[in-house]
Amino acid sequence: MAVAKRVETYEDFVKVHGLLLTASGLPQSLHYQLFRKLSSDTFDGGAHFRIETCDGRQRRLVLTSDFMPKDSHVFLVDHAWTFRLSDAYQQLREVQGLAERMAALMCLDDIDSNSDPEETNESVDGVSHRTGTELRVAELVENEINTAKENGKDGAVLWLELEELDIDDDTLLSLDLSSRFPGLLALSLCGNKLENMEIVSQEVTKFGNLRALWLNNNPVVDNCEEQLADMVLQRLPNLEIYNSRFTANFGEWALGFCGGVYVKDNPGRVHQVDRPLESVASLDLSNRCIHSLINKAFSAVELPSLSYLNLRGNPLELNSGGDLLEVLKGFPSLQSLEVDIPGPLGETAIQILESLPELSELNGVNASKILETGKHVIDSMLRPRLPEWTAEETLADRIINAMWLYLMTYRLADEEKIDETSVWYVMDELGSALRHSDEPNFMVAPFLFMPEGNLASAVSFSILWPTQNVQKGDECTRDFLFGIGEDKQRSARLSAWFHTPQNYFIHEYEKHCQKLRLRSLISPSIQSSSTSSIHRIDESALCVYTDIPQVEELLTRPEFVITSEPKDADIIWTSMQVDEDVKKAAGITDQQFINQFPFEACLVMKHHLAETIQKAHGSPEWLQPTYNLETHLAQLIGDYYVRSRDGLNNLWILKPWNMARTIDTTVTDNLSAIIRLMETGPKICQKYIEHPALFNGKKFDIRYIVLVRSMNPLELFLSDVFWVRLANNPYSLDKHSFFEYETHFTVMNYRGRFSHKNTREFVTEFEQEHKVKWLEIHLRIRKMIRSVFEAAAAVHPEMHSPRSRAIYGVDVMLDSSFQPKLLEVTYCPDCTRACKYDTESMVGGGVIKGQDFFNDVFGCLFLNETTHVNPL
Repeated sequence: MAVAKRVETYEDFVKVHGLLLTASGLPQSLHYQLFRKLSSDTFDGGAHFRIETCDGRQRRLVLTSDFMPKDSHVFLVDHAWTFRLSDAYQQLREVQGLAERMAALMCLDDIDSNSDPEETNESVDGVSHRTGTELRVAELVENEINTAKENGKDGAVLWLELEELDIDDDTLLSLDLSSRFPGLLALSLCGNKLENMEIVSQEVTKFGNLRALWLNNNPVVDNCEEQLADMVLQRLPNLEIYNSRFTANFGEWALGFCGGVYVKDNPGRVHQVDRPLESVASLDLSNRCIHSLINKAFSAVELPSLSYLNLRGNPLELNSGGDLLEVLKGFPSLQSLEVDIPGPLGETAIQILESLPELSELNGVNASKILETGKHVIDSMLRPRLPEWTAEETLADRIINAMWLYLMTYRLADEEKIDETSVWYVMDELGSALRHSDEPNFMVAPFLFMPEGNLASAVSFSILWPTQNVQKGDECTRDFLFGIGEDKQRSARLSAWFHTPQNYFIHEYEKHCQKLRLRSLISPSIQSSSTSSIHRIDESALCVYTDIPQVEELLTRPEFVITSEPKDADIIWTSMQVDEDVKKAAGITDQQFINQFPFEACLVMKHHLAETIQKAHGSPEWLQPTYNLETHLAQLIGDYYVRSRDGLNNLWILKPWNMARTIDTTVTDNLSAIIRLMETGPKICQKYIEHPALFNGKKFDIRYIVLVRSMNPLELFLSDVFWVRLANNPYSLDKHSFFEYETHFTVMNYRGRFSHKNTREFVTEFEQEHKVKWLEIHLRIRKMIRSVFEAAAAVHPEMHSPRSRAIYGVDVMLDSSFQPKLLEVTYCPDCTRACKYDTESMVGGGVIKGQDFFNDVFGCLFLNETTHVNPL
């Protein structure tokens, strides 16, 4: 390897950083400027930009220079915090000043916990609280009457607001409102202390002309909502708005209210003779609980000027999609529409636009752009996700929850290998103030500067440069998903930073569930014959080539002999994947036996395993809800939203498709984290077993060894040897523990403190601790394992090969009801424990010698023996 050379000249810089410069996308015209700034450690962004607070809980970056042309400048952005995910919480607790800086950067200001003390009924200056309330309300009522007289209305108050005045049932009775305001059209009693359904109903239904009634945020609504609504609506047939929702009788008044025609200063009249809706151009009917839009008042005749209409959040279930579209086609001026997608008007934005070709905008997005890009989630008014926390949460907890809105990531690599875990970082205050735009004017990329010419000297920065001409005062933005289009689920991935329309994702989830419910196993064809033993006629030994030291050392039966040349072997037993190139290079032929089946990726790669089971069995109880994030992110988001809506546990585990030993595996209940973790490589997201069966308070799983002689007919054997894998720490659902490997993971022979637990001791102690019989659990596990391989045989019949024999590790966890849950299937599993420790068979009895493990495995697979194995 060449000796690294210190970077002193621009030529050195380009030579050392050529690949990084290309990967960053920085225009070549800015390479020299970057070199100068890196060499002199120049951070001059403050001379060109200003950070502003906006929307209360966000910051944005604004250009202060008069003008900045495209590709004219490059700026260094420092990294305020760089870490591995497993170290994040500890660093926040231990690095002085880090948590405070991150909290300020992420707008995690302290909640003002100083609230006004509750008022009491004690006397103040000789006047009771209730008496004070009555006096205040009486004074307000007199003011309303006097104001009406001053305005020439003879005291005829038509709109009365008595909100948040502590009015209780007795006070309401004493006011006798119906006698003083007989012609009332709108009454609001929001936020009071009304409790008695009969009293409230009796008083409010005395207003025969009432068009709108608001009783929101009163105890009576919380406790008797449906009964009170029935009583009120039966006695007030003219009522059009009740508690902010439209009634079935809604008409011109309700539409006029939403269109800004009817307000307190212009409440309308009982008998309207003119056309008050004629000039309404914008109408927001969102979340009004409208069941039918077919209404005499909602027509082009009454609303000829309507150009903007918002129908979000209404069920509209009494109208067909076709009828609704026909109604909307009748509005000649309608240009902009907001609706739920999918929803009552259609499944997709394109479907709606094709039915309403005159629309120029749908959900705030240009119609022609929608038709061109085919976007799945159509909404330009996405609200940003802002950090949320409770007063009890520590600063570190708040940051861990909020950091996913700010993090960026990279993975280190050199000539020898790529790092197994990614590096995450937060840009400094300037970089973190860059907000998202689909049409950004700046670009950001990570960059490693290696002043000594090697990775050991690397210092990480981000580089920032304008990709459009920018004027003074313009907000500077970047694309959080640069290079990611709809083919990579861009709209769904925006849910990490924005509140995307939940209806779309819930609908996608429900369709996914329906597909799973309709699937059932197509059983593989079962033949009566069994796989033949491969004894030689002359009884000479079978030659075995292996690269596994345990097989080479412990396969001692006379029927087998080890050879060092793959081409000379009858049996190839290897830990590496044997593809056509490997066969050609090693001289392996189709006549040799090999310890892997074609297409076994359908079992041993986590995303394929879930897909195989779902295609065959739908959603069996023993498989946790599982999503391939590369293809089913929308469905996962829908599942998350449904669980959140229903108050269910939302803890998930993310696993790379094809990594062992829990590398890059994360436990989280944060939706933004789930989506952002896609950036570190393809993953599945699986519902975490939040209530597992425990052993002495600790989490565990069990490794079973399955021997496969044939996939057609399906010939499976379960080894009598299995072993338990224990976590080191007591199990906890405390959020802090999610970063603790030794709490939530059980594979300790590669990291952590490893301690072997004898299988017999485990079973005995487990039965005593939980008062269960292991044999009953074992039978359920056997049935589950059989179902897994039946699924593979049915969905992928191409797996069968008469020259294949293999063993697989099947990892199983038990939930708190002692039902088995499948974790994963492993090719050529590490059998160190099976070989190292003698164990007592839990099924047939007797001692199984560790040194005989592979003798028994080869005897079953190649000689048709069943020593220490049982057919499945």
